[in-house]
Amino acid sequence: MNERTITVPTDEDMRALGERIAHAVQGGDVLLLSGPLGAGKTTFAQGFGRGLGIGEPIVSPTFTIARELDGRFSDGSPAHLVHVDAYRLGGNAYAPGQDAIGRLLDELESLGLDEELEDPGENTVVLMEWGEQMIAALAPERLEIHIDRSRDAAGATDPKVVPGGADTELTSDGARTVTLVPVGDRWKRFDPQTDLR
Repeated sequence: MNERTITVPTDEDMRALGERIAHAVQGGDVLLLSGPLGAGKTTFAQGFGRGLGIGEPIVSPTFTIARELDGRFSDGSPAHLVHVDAYRLGGNAYAPGQDAIGRLLDELESLGLDEELEDPGENTVVLMEWGEQMIAALAPERLEIHIDRSRDAAGATDPKVVPGGADTELTSDGARTVTLVPVGDRWKRFDPQTDLR
């Protein structure tokens, strides 16, 4: 596995990382974005859209669940981006004996997104936020992008406050740590050192 961790100092650097990864994708790819609220997932997605030459604004699809946008891959061929936000999926209306993943898969199926994830078209790229619970079942080949944001170290000099512990506050400013985890044969060839120029 070619896992790589990158420090991303600013929002514009996060967009630039998204843009560089967009230049490395091809039709059929699935990418998973994960991280806490405010970590920079939508900022990454904006850069990713920019890298695909998408002219429309990239916003979080939280209330629409999925947005479909058209652009171009780096070789000039048409690209179709399906940007999914699974944050609101999963509810608590389970069928008897159904588990959380089964419920999520049923919701994706009712939205017509299950097939997009299982077998994206030759020009389609799926970028999913908050899909950790279901992505492994649907996309055995994927690039996982984990984004962690810093915690405010205010009070960290107080011996009773543990830096990064529950007493520190998540901030919207500061560097992010991005870990790229390639999963599956397609991504075994992906080398973040050389593919992200």
